[in-house]
Amino acid sequence: MQQLSQKKQAISGRTFADRLSKNKPVIAMDSADVERYKDLEHLGIGFTDKYLRDAPDVYGMDDVQGGVYTPSGGAPIQFLQTFLPGFVRAALAPRKIDEIVGIQTIGEWHDEEVVQPVLETLGDAVPYADLSPVPLSSWNAAFERRTVVRFEKGIKVGTLESARASAMRLDSASAKRTAAANALHIQRNLIGFRGYNDGNSRTFGLLNDPSLLPYETVSDGAAGSPKWSKKTFLEITADLRNAFTQLEIQSNGVVDARNTPTVLALPTGASNFLSVVSEMGISVEQWLTETYPKNRRVTAPQFQKANGGADVFYLFAEEVYGDDSDDDNRVFIQVVPATFMALGIENKSKGIVEDYTNATAGVMCKRPYAVYRGTGI
Repeated sequence: MQQLSQKKQAISGRTFADRLSKNKPVIAMDSADVERYKDLEHLGIGFTDKYLRDAPDVYGMDDVQGGVYTPSGGAPIQFLQTFLPGFVRAALAPRKIDEIVGIQTIGEWHDEEVVQPVLETLGDAVPYADLSPVPLSSWNAAFERRTVVRFEKGIKVGTLESARASAMRLDSASAKRTAAANALHIQRNLIGFRGYNDGNSRTFGLLNDPSLLPYETVSDGAAGSPKWSKKTFLEITADLRNAFTQLEIQSNGVVDARNTPTVLALPTGASNFLSVVSEMGISVEQWLTETYPKNRRVTAPQFQKANGGADVFYLFAEEVYGDDSDDDNRVFIQVVPATFMALGIENKSKGIVEDYTNATAGVMCKRPYAVYRGTGI
């Protein structure tokens, strides 16, 4: 019997971006908000029963590092050094898929597929006649499948390693957990844009979902190039106006460019061209805000050279209403059964080993008519 997956939690891209702009965490909680570790599954954070049993025993074994003295006839160099507080960490490229399309925690880590049912009604009304047969309507159902892929990353912390790291005021275990979490999030972000292909899976991303409409190349400007770096205010706004117009046309008016919340996703660096001003001193950014007040802008490096070496941009509605659909009305969804889950912890004689995992089904475009894709900018 078909089992419907329970939607445990969903965060829209607009909410994600709003929290980031206010420098606030997307999810904030403490022990008063979560009485049981099991409740964290609603946020895609999980712990196996074995992990919860073993963890308290392992972390009751911290060692204390003793001092080490070196004979010196003068002033040792260590007494003449001043260490600046904190560590400068290596920079990582921003992970933007959550900000663009949001994230939905649906299903379980062990699931094989996520399925979206699609329904269309069939039938045309015909002129009435007493003796004619009754024209019957019908329906047609289809099922769009996406494969769940799982990844893992672990850590191993030795006793001597931990003690020496603590001497330089660094928690080795914590740093390695952060590295493991980053690796899992980076992989999920990559799949969110480009999908995952192992020869048998159906896991797609924002850039290659098979239901998406083809790219449309923007027109050349007076300089003979479609690139925004060589275009004027009027030429850039013409490209954007055409995108909003096409979005309304291809959706047959279901999307209202002025009143429907939309997202303009640009390649990293392209947002600077929104500062190009007209002869009246009005920038493209100001024009966008005044003309399409419900549009928000976001950039991502994955849109650079995404179409045969050309930069691309997306314009899409976040949610579409007005039909009989009983889903969440979203245009794109990122389905993530498990964002970060602790699989287990192993206590060894000289340290500990931990393993973490996540699961994602990539990004699905549920309403391709509400997406415009431009290329060449």
